[in-house]
Amino acid sequence: MPKAIGIGGLFFRAANPAGLAEWYQKHLGIDDLHKSVWQQEAGMTIFGPFSKDTTYFGRAEQQWMVNFRVDDLDGLMASLTASGIAVETRDEWNSEVGRFARIHDPEGNPVELWEPAQG
Repeated sequence: MPKAIGIGGLFFRAANPAGLAEWYQKHLGIDDLHKSVWQQEAGMTIFGPFSKDTTYFGRAEQQWMVNFRVDDLDGLMASLTASGIAVETRDEWNSEVGRFARIHDPEGNPVELWEPAQG
């Protein structure tokens, strides 16, 4: 059976698309789509619809939340904090699948950071 083999893009509205693309490139290393195509490392991807009542994303009108796999959560959190970006962690977010943190981009979109568990 033919099937999807990966995420080919994530597209969303922004008040300042160029500025937001620059922010993601500067703080998370994601290439600006107007300059090049970001080449991800192969790995796990979770595609998970949540209940429409979930509070996990934050604001009730928030329809999506992106989750990025990261290779060094502690190092990235230190870098983000040094850049003045608030980083939130909660023990209940962590599990056998790894550790998590949350930031918000300049337009208030939640961004989850995930360091998968080793092994």
